[in-house]
Amino acid sequence: MHEYTGLQVLWFLLIAVLWIGYFVLEGFDFGVGMLLRVLGRDPAERRALIHTIGPVWDGNEVWLLTAGGATFAAFPQWYATLFSGFYIALFLVLFALIIRGVAFEFRGKVANPLWVATWEWAITVGSFLAALLWGVAWANIVQGVPIDAQGNADGSLTTLLNPYAIVGGLTTVALFVALGATFLTLRTKGELTARAAALARVAAPVAAVVTIVFVAWTIGDQPHQTAVEIALSLLAMLAAAGLGASALPALRRRPAIGFALGSATIVALFTALFVDLFPHTMVSTTSPAYSLTLAASSSSHYTLTVMTIVAVILLPVVLTYQAWTYWIFRHRVGPEDFPEGTRNPLDLLAAGRGERNLPAAGG
Repeated sequence: MHEYTGLQVLWFLLIAVLWIGYFVLEGFDFGVGMLLRVLGRDPAERRALIHTIGPVWDGNEVWLLTAGGATFAAFPQWYATLFSGFYIALFLVLFALIIRGVAFEFRGKVANPLWVATWEWAITVGSFLAALLWGVAWANIVQGVPIDAQGNADGSLTTLLNPYAIVGGLTTVALFVALGATFLTLRTKGELTARAAALARVAAPVAAVVTIVFVAWTIGDQPHQTAVEIALSLLAMLAAAGLGASALPALRRRPAIGFALGSATIVALFTALFVDLFPHTMVSTTSPAYSLTLAASSSSHYTLTVMTIVAVILLPVVLTYQAWTYWIFRHRVGPEDFPEGTRNPLDLLAAGRGERNLPAAGG
């Protein structure tokens, strides 16, 4: 029988919410990054695509930082074991995120076609690698990795790249591409919108099929679960598959509903993975006795109490600020919105408010 406290369960749930929020928000901007050179046919179009996520992509990554920090503070043994076995994989994820972030900043610094193209490809490749490796990592966390009696994960990158994990990585790539294409139907205009909609109608069924395969595989491989946990996991996974399948008809008439369904698919899928993982934080394939539970990997009751108080105070502030950012930069953009001299999203916002009302230079 598993023993855990209410605060341990609360922080497991909060960490799950942080990861799910990260995968939804960063999911669509990973998708936009992967589609940058597919949908954008000239520099102006690609610039417009970048500007759809330019004001928000770094804010989306705050969810990752918070999830990692919360895991370190609330469940230090989980964090330590995770990095002992996933060090190379997580280093590659970090490398992809750094290259991608640098590319957003450096792309427009030099007006040279080769320079611009190089950093655009860095955005595309960085987005793809991060999307793939996050799926691989979480599939391995749920399936389990070799863990010894001291709580050290004994595995290599080749161990992590097993067939189940690769399907998990392809699932996140497919879901993020579909969500990114759908997001662009809401944030672009003209030809870009038409192209994004056409691609979304292809990407959505592909994502649904891959998700169903991954869900079926996960349902059939749950040796450490009780009957109740299997039932909850089954419901969440079936919801993920159903939402993914239902997104396609919605895309034809109501892209906003399609985007909501695509987001809900990601929420349901990762909810299912966390339900499957509970009440463990890491599953050992060496011996069930070596699996980490909430109680075995958590911080003290006092630490969790202080963390809860801080979260109650600061979380609403962070959520309000991020919602405000999305509201401010909600307008559709197209290549025609980027004349010479428009350097960043604030210039675009100022232009949208009507700079014709400002006094002329020197006036």
